[in-house]
Amino acid sequence: MTALIDVNGLLEGRWLLSHPFYRRWEAGELSRTALATYAAQYAHVERQLPATLEALAGAAGPGEVRDALADNLADELGHPVAHVTLLQGFCDAVGATEQPPTAATEALVELYASAAQRSVAFGLGVLAAYEVQAADVAASKGDGLRAHYGVDASGTEFWDVHATMERDHADWTVAAAATLERAEVVAGVAASRDAWWAFLDERALDAA
Repeated sequence: MTALIDVNGLLEGRWLLSHPFYRRWEAGELSRTALATYAAQYAHVERQLPATLEALAGAAGPGEVRDALADNLADELGHPVAHVTLLQGFCDAVGATEQPPTAATEALVELYASAAQRSVAFGLGVLAAYEVQAADVAASKGDGLRAHYGVDASGTEFWDVHATMERDHADWTVAAAATLERAEVVAGVAASRDAWWAFLDERALDAA
């Protein structure tokens, strides 16, 4: 039996929900401007994700890895609708407008965009670092938006969908990654972990 990679252990000390920016979100301490900036920057990452999944699926051979990526991509593109469409509801609710990517956002998007060029294993690691915690992060965001910011269902739907769907995505990704070169998966997890943390550091500076 293939041993699963301890993605959780690799994230020790950098779990996203422990970041001060998300703790302020949970406590209702962020301004609308900070939420709007977050939404505008996050949208760049969300728009890149389908292309990353497609590139990785195309580079993977037939089997479990390609199937997991294809299932994830199908959800992104249409379950229940395209997720970029769902995200627009959140952006509208917090008053986000289009912004160019900041330095940390651009670095994170570039990591996702180039992952398949390095290796499928590295790309699975990049995905896994976020997806193993994405369901809890999404649930926390949705709860905070309802409790503290008066955001209605259309504004929280993106996060509510991901609060359940990402558990499946995490299981698929970690299981698929276990079949690939471990060192490359670990490198992808580490790169993604650090890029996401830097993204939140930048958002915290925006909110200061």
